[in-house]
Amino acid sequence: MVEEFESQFIDFIQAEMKQDLAHDMNHVFRVVKTAKILCAAEGAKLEVVLPAAYFHDCFSFPKNHPDRAKSSLMAAEKALGFLVKIGFPAQYHQAIAHAIVAHSFSANVKPETLEAKIVQDADRLDALGAIGIARCLQVSTNLGVGLYDVADPFCNEHEPDDRENTIDHFYTKLLKLADKMNTVSAMQEAARRTDFMKGYLSQLATEV
Repeated sequence: MVEEFESQFIDFIQAEMKQDLAHDMNHVFRVVKTAKILCAAEGAKLEVVLPAAYFHDCFSFPKNHPDRAKSSLMAAEKALGFLVKIGFPAQYHQAIAHAIVAHSFSANVKPETLEAKIVQDADRLDALGAIGIARCLQVSTNLGVGLYDVADPFCNEHEPDDRENTIDHFYTKLLKLADKMNTVSAMQEAARRTDFMKGYLSQLATEV
């Protein structure tokens, strides 16, 4: 059933999403692809996972905005309005809204359903691996953040501060994400992607 609405989901997110370098339609499509894989592996309800994955970033404050933590709540409200408009079955609305709210790292809302856990996992997996490194560099460049602390590139002696150094973001967040995954399938994929990122840091260390 839910696939019948997918083209409308895509049209809505393309029209409504405020895109930036790391949160564009390619990010949405990757999260949707991963969420579908996790949904099948974990036996979750696609009727909840698919719209939540498409709409998780349909509203977003800028990365350094003081209300950044409220972005997912605003996105959920916006998504519900659209789902009502297109006649998507009402019995899934609240579960979809919860999955959208809980996906956000900054919102710090615990996912209470399997579907919410999957959407959160899918979004966080997109911050890891090769694409995660690329997105990290995009965001930091856009914010005018330098690459690393020349005296201590890998945070051996200073407290990581990703407002000052891009590589510090690996230590404040990215390398910790694998331990925050909810589902077994996501844990396994996160471990693979985290190993790749550690390899990148090791290579970077030989170059700097």
